[in-house]
Amino acid sequence: MAQPTVNVAGYLANQKKTTNKELAAEWAALEDLYNEKLWNELTIKLNKFVHHASMQDEDALLQLYQNFLQTFEMKINPYGLVEIVEVIVEHITDKKEAIEFLTKIKDKVKICDEAVWYTQVLQGNIYLSSLNDLDACKKIIEELRDTLEDVGNVTPVHGKYYMLASQYYRRVGKHSDYYRCGLQFLGCSIDDYPKDQWAQQAFCLGLAALLGEGIYNIGELLAHPILAALKGTENEWLIELLKAFNTGDLKKFNDMKPTWSKIPDLLAHEIKLRQKISLLCLMEMTFKRSATQRSITFEDIAQETQLPLKEVELLIMKALALDLVKGEIDQVAGVVNMSWVLPRVLDRKQIAGMATTLDNWMTSINSMEKLMESRAAEILTN
Repeated sequence: MAQPTVNVAGYLANQKKTTNKELAAEWAALEDLYNEKLWNELTIKLNKFVHHASMQDEDALLQLYQNFLQTFEMKINPYGLVEIVEVIVEHITDKKEAIEFLTKIKDKVKICDEAVWYTQVLQGNIYLSSLNDLDACKKIIEELRDTLEDVGNVTPVHGKYYMLASQYYRRVGKHSDYYRCGLQFLGCSIDDYPKDQWAQQAFCLGLAALLGEGIYNIGELLAHPILAALKGTENEWLIELLKAFNTGDLKKFNDMKPTWSKIPDLLAHEIKLRQKISLLCLMEMTFKRSATQRSITFEDIAQETQLPLKEVELLIMKALALDLVKGEIDQVAGVVNMSWVLPRVLDRKQIAGMATTLDNWMTSINSMEKLMESRAAEILTN
């Protein structure tokens, strides 16, 4: 991309000769803003103009950059510059050349951290989608991860980064990382995410929640509005399956097997799924009990999880090792005394159960208070 001698006036004059009156007016408006040095207004205008139907061509966009934009690119907002450049690199046929182009832009916008991060994300997208260079994409994701986490606030780049990271992890089959980055992306950019893609994203996130290692807070996805996009589709059943996992409902899981087993990934990991829902079942059993009733017998656990009695202790030990629950096993009595369960995002039914537990707790406190009042004279006398 050698830079020719720049003649801005001549370039703009030639562009205004178009027979398209609407397009000619656009070029005239750009010329006026340029001559008046209204750089902010010019940036906004250019950001819209590069999406014009007449500009959806590699040569047209490169000519715009070389003969016009590059003459004042150091005077405009760096982040705005990268937004314009994003459209240009999308149309560059040689993607290695696009990477080099972005590298040069990155040097020019180094005074603005967000603009630099933006160019890196754009490079990552090219490495992933066009060049299939997973190592280069991974390097960018890892470089930006700590940087963006340490920023302290959500920037416009965060959503773009999490989309890149989620696409990468989906490609390499890392379900847990895909799930976490996918949710983080939605948390940053849900308003800008095309509605027609909600159902597909919800389906992929749902499968990742089920298959991902260490994903036990499924309520976080159930509470997200994107999941409603599955209603009325052929994948609506996934909502019910996620609810079954969230509450550790083994019966519902088994009843739905004819449906979920049609998904190859789920069928291939059936044993893993049963282990996961059994752990969630144990967590739910612990959560439902009051603090004074958390001595759970092995027989009760075996019945709820539909496991052989001899496998119950192994299930409890795994839950303890994963820090899903805390407690002590009494092998002689065949019980486990639970003292804590991992906090999770709760659905309405679980919240209602917690409210009932709190009501019972308050009733116990009031009863104790009345008992102490009635026995106060006796206590003070003694």
